[in-house]
Amino acid sequence: SPPPHHDIYSIEDLAQLIHDLKNANRDARITVKLVSEAGVGTIAVGVAKGRADVVLISGYDGGTGAAPKTSIRHAGLPWELGVAETHQALLMNNLRNRVVIETDGKLLTGRDVAIAALLGAEEFGFATGPLIAIGCVMMRVCNLDTCPVGVATQNPKLRKNFAGKPEYVENFMRFIAQDLREWMAKIGVKTVNEMIGHVEKLSQRTASNWKTRTVDLSSVLYQPTVADSSDRYFNVQQDHELSKSIDMNTLLRLCHPAIKHGKTIESTLEIKNTDRVTGTILSSEIARTHGAKGLKDDTIKLKFIGSAGQSFGAFLAKGVTLRLEGDSNDYIGKGLSGGKIIVVPPEDSKIVPEENVIIGNVAFYGAINGEAYIRGIAGERFCVRNSGMEAVVEGVGDHGCEYMTGGCVAVIGETGRNFAAGMSGGIAYVYDKTGDFAKSHCNEPLSHCIEALDKGDTEKLKSMLEKHIAYTGSTVAEKILKNEREFKKFVKVIPPDYKQVIAVMADELEKGADEDRAMLAAFEKVTGKKVSA
Repeated sequence: SPPPHHDIYSIEDLAQLIHDLKNANRDARITVKLVSEAGVGTIAVGVAKGRADVVLISGYDGGTGAAPKTSIRHAGLPWELGVAETHQALLMNNLRNRVVIETDGKLLTGRDVAIAALLGAEEFGFATGPLIAIGCVMMRVCNLDTCPVGVATQNPKLRKNFAGKPEYVENFMRFIAQDLREWMAKIGVKTVNEMIGHVEKLSQRTASNWKTRTVDLSSVLYQPTVADSSDRYFNVQQDHELSKSIDMNTLLRLCHPAIKHGKTIESTLEIKNTDRVTGTILSSEIARTHGAKGLKDDTIKLKFIGSAGQSFGAFLAKGVTLRLEGDSNDYIGKGLSGGKIIVVPPEDSKIVPEENVIIGNVAFYGAINGEAYIRGIAGERFCVRNSGMEAVVEGVGDHGCEYMTGGCVAVIGETGRNFAAGMSGGIAYVYDKTGDFAKSHCNEPLSHCIEALDKGDTEKLKSMLEKHIAYTGSTVAEKILKNEREFKKFVKVIPPDYKQVIAVMADELEKGADEDRAMLAAFEKVTGKKVSA
């Protein structure tokens, strides 16, 4: 915690993700969680420059009972150290009033809150205390589905043991607030803002224990010089520059009839690489109006000509089709949510598409639904964490389909190394022209997931290639379709458990079960666990 996200490998990547999320929901605050550790202040400065709204400093002492003991005992530092360093670093870089500092990690009393505020925090997270208040007995079996008091379980028999009520948490928090008010009275302040960062109101205890006599807390209690007391707490909103986006300036107005009345919209626009997150605010407005179902397919068809900036079509909603004649930077189609993205070279381009990279790294990261047709090669980490979209691409870099959990991907060109690492679901059809895919390209532990295409796979692949030709005019797909022998060069990558799930679900659906019941039956069959009472 935080886990490794494969769209973040630098502070610039993080800044882009913050911008993506702000476009996806303009009303949301974007919080970045950091573990309390040495050097966290420097990271927090980068996060503030990346325009996060909140920096959460998480101490080592909290955490879920499902965490390994090594993580609980040996990862992170107390929140006090992280909050102090973060507050000081932000102050010294004139960034403190642009972000909220939040902290958590087993805050249990009003005194804890007061100390956190004096060290520089202004928001406070509680989990362990309220959890105990509703009945948790700290059995540390949250991950085993055996919680004896019915808190962390889906087992109906165990859930009957739950005796907690919302009022218990409400009372707990009232006592915390009362305790904090008493400490504020002792300190001599009326508001929390008057406390934030005023470490001069803290002093180190005189140690009687020989182990603590030499402890020096002067670094924790250091007070950077500030021009104004208000610089110590948040009072300036981050400027996410949404007003400069192509969505705010053009797309919302252009597509208003489609969003409000379902009218078909078609338009051609120019795009440049400073136009980031194109189509995301538009998709957000569609979701606000129509929910997850979105619009009818191809209600909005937008053709862009030029070089698209990062996160083109991120979180694209159902009913929106974006066609890009040019190329794209990283993160195209991130979190794709039902939309359709087509990328082809410009009409006057002399490049050979299947031999050139046309979209950047981390394309369609975390996509959940939709389609993509790419007339050219994709960069690294293509379709990582894809859980439901279909895509056709004419070549991918390293780590393609990593951690994929669903959906279907057809790679009809060269494939990089480490393909399908950590893949637990979904299907990939890969063109294995030289016959060495399993040995040289597929992630070794998944080599047993490779098999030949059956009749159903061949029909599915043909359907995907036909669409690819229709949308992109691909000559590569045409050659494959015209020669039946080419289909024998394809291999199918499918995790065995996922294959079993598909088979059980198909059998249950044939018997008349609904999709939820079929999915439950498949889960019970594969895991051997009985979910129902």
